[in-house]
Formats: sequence, C-alpha cells, structure tokens
Amino acid sequence: MTTPLTMAPSRRPDGTPVLTVSGEIDMSNAGELDSALSGASVEGHALLVDLSEVEYLDSAGLTVLFAHAPRIELVANDLLAPVLTISGLVQVTTVHGMES
Repeated sequence: MTTPLTMAPSRRPDGTPVLTVSGEIDMSNAGELDSALSGASVEGHALLVDLSEVEYLDSAGLTVLFAHAPRIELVANDLLAPVLTISGLVQVTTVHGMES
C-alpha cells in the first residue's frame, strides 16, 4: 500500500520558504511536486524542500528535483541518502541531513 504524497508550504522566521513533503514520490504524483516547486515564491532565498518524511522516491521524482536543483536545497533522511548520492543530485544542489 502506498503512502499518499502530501506537501505543506511554510516559511522559517528568517523568511526562507519551506516545502515539507511526506509520503511517496513516484510517476503518479511527480507532476504535483513539480507544480508545487514551480509555484513556490523564493524571493532571494533558496526553497528548502524537506524530504525527511518521504518514504519512497523514484526516477520521476528525481527528474523533478533535478529540474529545480538551481533554486532548491534539500533536507534528506537516511533512506533517501543513497538515492540522492548515486543519482548525482548531491553534486548539483545542497543536501542537509545526510551523514558524511
């Protein structure tokens, strides 16, 4: 059984925009993630995309993240760390929360 994708926009006290994402990101909902990232107002800040509650990320989700890499930073969990590393995403955007 899949966990539905949920996304919640917010802002940190310093004005940094945050998109908290949870559930599973796959080809059935990658377009929703793309729309949320495209529609986020960043106003001089990188958009912080918190993926710490994401349980699954497939190539469609990675494609979306790569497309937005110049304007986002990611917060990852240990489950996603190998996927982000092997894909090369860690080389094109800042990723927080991964063990070195």
